[in-house]
Amino acid sequence: MLRITVVDSSNQDVRLHVEGRLIGQGVEELRQSCEVHGLGAGGQLTLDLADVSFADVAGIELLRDLRSRSVTLLNPSPFLAIQIEGHTGGGFSTAK
Repeated sequence: MLRITVVDSSNQDVRLHVEGRLIGQGVEELRQSCEVHGLGAGGQLTLDLADVSFADVAGIELLRDLRSRSVTLLNPSPFLAIQIEGHTGGGFSTAK
């Protein structure tokens, strides 16, 4: 099960908190949520991934695509970060 919550929505910037397993139908739900909440609308979309426990291949591909479209991915677990990066490199932000 995947839960997507709007944490902050100010002006055109939106921050979504994603929790659970990013698999199956959850991948499409996240894609649709990103489209609805500002992807491509000129603002900054941020996904807080601290509570994502697992992502399947489709979920990883979606996260890679979102990052390539300038979506900020915050707080992925070390395991998830390695999958997204495809190696042990960093490049992720941590919430403060």
